[in-house]
Amino acid sequence: MANDINQNYLLSSVKNALLIMRSFTLDEPEKKVTDLANSLNLGKSTVSRLLSTLASEGFVVKNPETNKYRLGLTILNLNTIVTNNLEINRESQPILKELVNDIGETAHIAVLEGSDVVYLYKIDCKHPVQILTHIGKRNPVHATSSGKVLLAHQSEDTIQQYIENGLYGYKANTITDPEKLRDTLQLVRKQGYATSSEELLESVASVAAPVRDYTGKVVYSVSVTGPVHRMNPKNPALINRVKRAAQEISENLGCWNY
Repeated sequence: MANDINQNYLLSSVKNALLIMRSFTLDEPEKKVTDLANSLNLGKSTVSRLLSTLASEGFVVKNPETNKYRLGLTILNLNTIVTNNLEINRESQPILKELVNDIGETAHIAVLEGSDVVYLYKIDCKHPVQILTHIGKRNPVHATSSGKVLLAHQSEDTIQQYIENGLYGYKANTITDPEKLRDTLQLVRKQGYATSSEELLESVASVAAPVRDYTGKVVYSVSVTGPVHRMNPKNPALINRVKRAAQEISENLGCWNY
């Protein structure tokens, strides 16, 4: 019984420590103990103890002037290990570089995780638009071209669940009608690409195409993103170039029947 209690306590502590680390964002890179305790519904003493443990291993750092904590360099080291060993990053890097050179806009590799699209890799163009995308950034699926490409190739149950969670209208062009989203996803599957124009951010457009693994399953997306005054997402040449990049990456991953 005592061992079970100790094990449950340990698992709870690990989970809470992970929740603390995941609570830091670009918008809120530093937080006080009270902020974390309130947002995570944890006791201040619990948060303080976990932060001290995390700080001792370099996962967080305390600013003595503000008494706020931020993520430490240990996280950066782990991030480097992860990104350097992702097969998709290795196989897509030269292709993304060519894509950025040809199109002149920023390119991304993304994956579907839960109800979000998450960016795994990014190569900026010479004049990137300030769209606040970065590795690990999460964006809503239905308001992005990458998200629509990935969702289009999920099961009907997954699509239904996403719709039931609600289609928030970020901008005037965001798809908020379930039937319209279903029609859009059907078209995406048929034409092999998705577009987005001012659906998540004003004056920003994107084009995405599916990337398949060696089994032929769509597991990633490749996209280019830029300002609407520089990039027309309906441009056939642009669309074909993104689709070609997706095919090349898929072939690098072992899919020869794209």
